[in-house]
Amino acid sequence: MTADILTIDTLCGTVRATAQSRGKDSVVYALAGTLRGCVHVTGTHHPRHWDQFTALRVSLGSVNAMEATAPAESLPRRRGSATGYTGGLVRWTDAHYPYQHTTTTPVESTAGRDPSPATGEALTLVMRACAEDVAHRPQLHRLLDASRERETPGLLRFLTWSMRRGEAEAACFERKAQTLRRDARTAVSGWWTAARWLTARPHPILALVLMNYPGSLAHRADYLPGYAEYAERAAHEERDRVGRLRTEIASLRAQQRPRRRTHRPARQHPAVDTPLAPPNRNHPA
Repeated sequence: MTADILTIDTLCGTVRATAQSRGKDSVVYALAGTLRGCVHVTGTHHPRHWDQFTALRVSLGSVNAMEATAPAESLPRRRGSATGYTGGLVRWTDAHYPYQHTTTTPVESTAGRDPSPATGEALTLVMRACAEDVAHRPQLHRLLDASRERETPGLLRFLTWSMRRGEAEAACFERKAQTLRRDARTAVSGWWTAARWLTARPHPILALVLMNYPGSLAHRADYLPGYAEYAERAAHEERDRVGRLRTEIASLRAQQRPRRRTHRPARQHPAVDTPLAPPNRNHPA
């Protein structure tokens, strides 16, 4: 294995991947050997932290699959076969779990069929090897910075929409919880009223009112508080999610602002020909 050509052994045979930089935001690997076609690698955001650009996205083909459809001739295929395959993976490391993480998009043919086990494993090994190679290249920081510039506008639009939707859903859950609490209190109050009437003037109808069956006061007083607790938990979880989104939006906007360069004032040095002050004669040397 060299800096520019990867040699990858798979069940299908040996694959050679030659790296070709595409500007500052991607690296494309041309495949030779048992597989032909291209693999595209670019930077992207962390799957769990939208404001952190520390991950690599690998796409089968010559372009980023999240932004465009790769030309059919660039899709990887077995040597001697006309069937091209699509798919990809995201590689990242986590501060809490420093080992490598990957999530894989299912690999399938352009006709929507699954590859053979050997072909699927070979394509996954090639994608992992290309991601690992880019992760150790000296220009990785430039590739990740370019992904920040490319993805931030779209992420801000999506996260802002998601935050507003979350706020609306949280408010809906809160209103539902209030309604359920009110209905539960009404059911409890009605049940005790019927119980007092039954004590004062026993009657079969009042006994029926106090029984527990679907739709009765007792049944509603029993299950409505649990439904209210569920709605309150859902509202709380949604509020927490909205808070995280708001923090990530603020972080992305801060990253969009140009960084100001700070200049330290030059240190003043005494002139070489400036005579030193004479010693104070009031004190002994």
